[in-house]
Amino acid sequence: MTGTDTPPEPGTGRAGTLPGRFEEHARAAPEAVALRWAGTELHYGELDARADRLARHLVGRGLRPGRLAAVAFGRGVEVYVALLAVLKTGAAYLPLEPGAPDPLLRHVLAEAAPDLVVTEEAHRIRLTDAGARELVCVDAAGATGATGAAGEAHSAGPHPVDPHPVDPHPAELDPDGLAVVLTTSGTTGPPRCAGLSHRNLLAAHHGWRTVYGITPADRILSTASLEFDVFTADWVRALCSGATLVVAPRNLTLDRAADIADLPPLIAAERITLLELNTRTARRLTALLAPTAGGRPLAGVRVLTVGAEKWWLDEHLALQRLVGRPTRVINVYGLAEASVDSTWFEVRGLDEVPGGAALSVVGLPFPGARVYVLDPDGTPLPDGAVGEIALAGPGLGPGYPGRPEDTARRFVRSGHDPDGRVLLTGDLGRIAEGGTLEFVGRAANVVGPTDARVSAARVSAAAAGTVSRAARTEARLRARPGIREAAVAEMEVAPGRRELVGYAVTVPGAPDTDGWSLTAALTAALPAGEAPAAVVPVPRLPRTRAGKLDRDALPLPAPGDRTPPRRPGGGKGYRGKGGGGPGSVAESESFLGCGTVAVGVPSAAVAALLTDKLWPGSTDVSAVPAPYDTLFRVLYLFEWAAFGLGVAWLLFGAVVTARQRRPAGLSVAAHLAVFWLLASWWPQDNLYRTTRRADWYAQTWLVFVFNIALMVSAAIVVRFLTWQPRVRKRL
Repeated sequence: MTGTDTPPEPGTGRAGTLPGRFEEHARAAPEAVALRWAGTELHYGELDARADRLARHLVGRGLRPGRLAAVAFGRGVEVYVALLAVLKTGAAYLPLEPGAPDPLLRHVLAEAAPDLVVTEEAHRIRLTDAGARELVCVDAAGATGATGAAGEAHSAGPHPVDPHPVDPHPAELDPDGLAVVLTTSGTTGPPRCAGLSHRNLLAAHHGWRTVYGITPADRILSTASLEFDVFTADWVRALCSGATLVVAPRNLTLDRAADIADLPPLIAAERITLLELNTRTARRLTALLAPTAGGRPLAGVRVLTVGAEKWWLDEHLALQRLVGRPTRVINVYGLAEASVDSTWFEVRGLDEVPGGAALSVVGLPFPGARVYVLDPDGTPLPDGAVGEIALAGPGLGPGYPGRPEDTARRFVRSGHDPDGRVLLTGDLGRIAEGGTLEFVGRAANVVGPTDARVSAARVSAAAAGTVSRAARTEARLRARPGIREAAVAEMEVAPGRRELVGYAVTVPGAPDTDGWSLTAALTAALPAGEAPAAVVPVPRLPRTRAGKLDRDALPLPAPGDRTPPRRPGGGKGYRGKGGGGPGSVAESESFLGCGTVAVGVPSAAVAALLTDKLWPGSTDVSAVPAPYDTLFRVLYLFEWAAFGLGVAWLLFGAVVTARQRRPAGLSVAAHLAVFWLLASWWPQDNLYRTTRRADWYAQTWLVFVFNIALMVSAAIVVRFLTWQPRVRKRL
């Protein structure tokens, strides 16, 4: 599939770059409002002048074409001054959220290795600790410093920006030079730094302007955090079109204090005409507007786009009905590596889902973009066949700076594209009748990013089949009454055994929404072999910083015997107070509890009866004065109880260790270690008490069998508890 037209050439030199396009609008309408933040405004002329002053300062600090500067600011206008200043020097900028978790900051700074970090004094210490080599604090009044990875001090010097710096010659800007290095969300593997050129982003800008009809009269709301690719898309859409960019006071994805109820009043007060939300925020907005259906809750909004995750067609239609026809609700799809957005779909003229089908339609390519659905050999598939989505066109970036192997793996040669180069997305889709692209699912979300079926260059046919089956299962699950949200993923339910598992966010109190009832319903509704092994009711689906499904945080189902929980008064599907149903934590706890009673108590009793027979006189406390004799008898009771509990753990505790999603070998070792820590005290103490002190052979044997084994067991348990998977850091 190819977009409706080809973007015009952006031009040569400065005119073909992002700052050049911005400067055109600054010269044409210097009094037009460029930015609004917290009731304050910054005009195009003012923004241009401030960016020029900072650019001259950065040139004096050594920033020049071909270099990279991280830009780390909180919400406000200063971040836009800084990124425009960096671009005016000919360097590229790396958006860096200063409030991100320390591991993420360290990862991004190490991965991208920016030449300097432009920030504010408030973030200096934290960024220095995270590994920033050289800082330029735009509001600093004194000197700061940073220490490099090798331990050498990199003096950052005094960093107040000189209001009257020496004016160097304007930097030569290259349209094909890097403009931005974005950090990907990490859903298809470890977070990578992906570069985009000025030409790439101006091609994307042409698509946005054409499809959305952006003009200087538009007021575009930016709700995204600095670290996400939508942040860059928002400012390019606005400031390269002469429009006004309105910065929302809170980030709706990361700010836990942000209330979705504040969004409609903000839109009205700021006269917003265009905004983009991620899928999770769009669902929250739909839930907010649904009880007050009618009227125009977002009056004035021309275009509302939704992206970042799978959005079902019925959800798309529901939001379109709530906001009314004057607002175009558009589902967009794309990756940061291909300039954020590659396809779009709107439901104007569509009143219901065709045939009741469960679909996620992402539509047609933006102007100039090209989209393919490929088989594992890289051959385009016929319409209707499921394969890997590949992106191409002028928005396709150069790849991952400093990672040639990753670039070669994802950006592959293709004889079917005019440019001979496509980006493999790791997403599955199909081209439907009429030429629209349907999104089936993200392979890494279903089978995991490190699975051999998706970690190779292309998604295998086996993975495509699993993702398709998961999509059908998810569609059935989310259509069940009482289900708010659903997900399906392939999980290792037992060592070496992988099965699909469903996850359902249920309406509190809704009938037949326990794990067993949902599993039974899907088994009856789906063809043989398609139903998930279990459905796990969860209070909410785990999310990454970007608001996307966090597959690694999904709980494992507990093994179940598929026996329906009893409902008081008869019937099936009763969950009761503890949850119940296969896949519930309550069932796992019940399983272990029943085993403790059924096996642990008799084992403890057997230990008590056998003690004097195996070790005559070991529990004789007749020579021990009161009250110490009583304390020793209590010790014997605890030893018997611990032995019984250890036997019960050995037989029934494997389900508990398996749920923690550690490697199989470590899980088995931890399971046996806990058994030994509990059960070994009974034979150990009795043997010590009945072994002669001078019997060094026996004493040495006891030390190695029991004492050292206990130390090793404790170390294994500590390793089990502190183990962290070697996976991507979450955004």
